Amino acid sequence: MSAASSPFDWNIRVYYEDTDTGGVVFYANYLKFFERARTEWLRSFGFQQQHLAETTGAIFVVRNTNVDYLSPARLDDELRLTVVVEKLRNASMEFSQEAWRLPSGDGNAASDQDATLLARGSITVACVDAATFRPRPIPEELLACIKKVA
Repeated sequence: MSAASSPFDWNIRVYYEDTDTGGVVFYANYLKFFERARTEWLRSFGFQQQHLAETTGAIFVVRNTNVDYLSPARLDDELRLTVVVEKLRNASMEFSQEAWRLPSGDGNAASDQDATLLARGSITVACVDAATFRPRPIPEELLACIKKVA
């Protein structure tokens, strides 16, 4: 399936631990932010990764990442992270993700028009068996939920 899904949005605040000595978000932390947003995206369907692993033996691993850094985020910025499924396969998903700085820091949709795009990434995630780390199909119940929004 190659149709893109509707964006899932999740907000996060930049903390001191996220920044380097220059007060700018350390580049690798965008991957952490994207990971958290994908985890919350899964939760929005009622799935938790630990529960999936325990009940189905399925876990998700990052296979590939590509991030373009466009503008820096700084301490106390409020960011909006987006998640879009670009391609859905039997045992993998390709995501398009973005990090936006919200101008007011209050998360109001009206002020989001002036948000600044900070980073854009494409992430490929594979579903693997927790015991063998060999590819396996995405659990059917989760796949059905994803297909509804994609």
